[in-house]
Amino acid sequence: MELKKLEYDLTVCKVSSEEDLDLSKDFYFIGKTDEEISLVCATKDTPAQTTERDDGWKGFRIQGVLDFSLIGILSKISTILADNKIGIFAVSTYNTDYILVKEENFDRALEVLANEGYEII
Repeated sequence: MELKKLEYDLTVCKVSSEEDLDLSKDFYFIGKTDEEISLVCATKDTPAQTTERDDGWKGFRIQGVLDFSLIGILSKISTILADNKIGIFAVSTYNTDYILVKEENFDRALEVLANEGYEII
């Protein structure tokens, strides 16, 4: 399975209003519930008006379109990383999954996944 590195720094944050979001940016994950509006974005595109913010994330995506019948893909990756004491922040789209790790763990995360047979591109 191929994992593609994202070439930009990422931020995980919360905003108080949808008006704070600029959907013209290339990379946004938005999660809205009755309690919060969460956002994952390129650090350079973080809205000025955040209520909470955590910088210093890097990420990679599972390449290709994942069929909904596939089981355990994210679980296997997260277990490998957890066994190596690397925490994750995962987000999913209709097509695939994205895994974020803190910047200081990024190279080690890719190394342990490559050692487990994942191809890093």
